[in-house]
Amino acid sequence: MPTSLPVSADCPVDFDHLKRMTLGEEALEREVLRMFLKQATRLLDALAGLPAETSTLTHTLKGSARAIGAFRLADRAAALEEVARNGGDLAAPLAALEAAVAEACGAIDARLGRS
Repeated sequence: MPTSLPVSADCPVDFDHLKRMTLGEEALEREVLRMFLKQATRLLDALAGLPAETSTLTHTLKGSARAIGAFRLADRAAALEEVARNGGDLAAPLAALEAAVAEACGAIDARLGRS
């Protein structure tokens, strides 16, 4: 089973960043990734109804994404958070966030050998 994906600007998760954050401990990295998958799925499900706490939920997702190196996902979460705070139309930023979550989760599944 491969332990890393090739480094690429197209990769939705900066696994080198994650490796630094987990001090190179592969077991910790894998556990963090599994926890992120669960959290991202739960938060995205909660956001589907565009609840009043949309900005809080996206803020949480943004922080978690940054921690693992999913910077594009974090940017999409930040965009939705900003629109939610300003009372704008959430449809387009939510769709962009959903796509970014799917992309990052796909890369994580591949990293974990679950694809």
